[in-house]
Amino acid sequence: MALLEVRDLRTGYGALPVLHGIDFSIEEGEFGVMLGLNGAGKSTTMMCLTGLLRAWSGDIIFDGASIAGLEPAARVQRGMALSPEGRRVFPQLTVAVNLRLGAWVRKDDAALYKTQLDKVYELFPRLFERKEQLAGTMSGGEQQMLAVARAMMSAPRLLLVDEASLGLAPKFAQDMFAAIKRIAETGVTVIMVEQNVSALKLADRAWIMQKGTLVFSGNREDFAQKDLRAEYLG
Repeated sequence: MALLEVRDLRTGYGALPVLHGIDFSIEEGEFGVMLGLNGAGKSTTMMCLTGLLRAWSGDIIFDGASIAGLEPAARVQRGMALSPEGRRVFPQLTVAVNLRLGAWVRKDDAALYKTQLDKVYELFPRLFERKEQLAGTMSGGEQQMLAVARAMMSAPRLLLVDEASLGLAPKFAQDMFAAIKRIAETGVTVIMVEQNVSALKLADRAWIMQKGTLVFSGNREDFAQKDLRAEYLG
């Protein structure tokens, strides 16, 4: 059974439709990459999955149960977490406090908090070195590390990462992809939204979005022999 299944999802902003009935799923433990150009609807999909944007119709099934009517905090408690586009760290708070806020829905579980904190500091040693530094004084790459680490603090089963490479130099982007791949190798299911086609080399499953619809969906065998850039991304 799929960990996440999206059925005929439609949503938009005001009266403007953005998603036009998309369907996709991902199995537990898979690494999925959703590719598309600016304005394709990728971030809208992430916002809808996490409850930050209400679905107009359709359903979102997570771990066998519909979560379409749940508030964002309840979805995090169920095991879903988002590292948002643009990082959105709290710039006037330290790295350590940003991470503590990421564990807010687990605040009563001190042992889990310590376990997750150890994990993210092992994954991103630089965050441990900078734990008392204000997040707003860090580089873009360091802030991206913090955004992913903050999402991991809730101990998610499904990690959603929106544009991890945005604004990063190629080397830092590849380092970030490698870190997210290491997260997936621990058993966390990952969906990463990207414009960078090189992210495909990490993927077990891929989707291509254009104008609010999915024009390609497949596993590694389906896309290994295709030039998705030429076919769909220009």
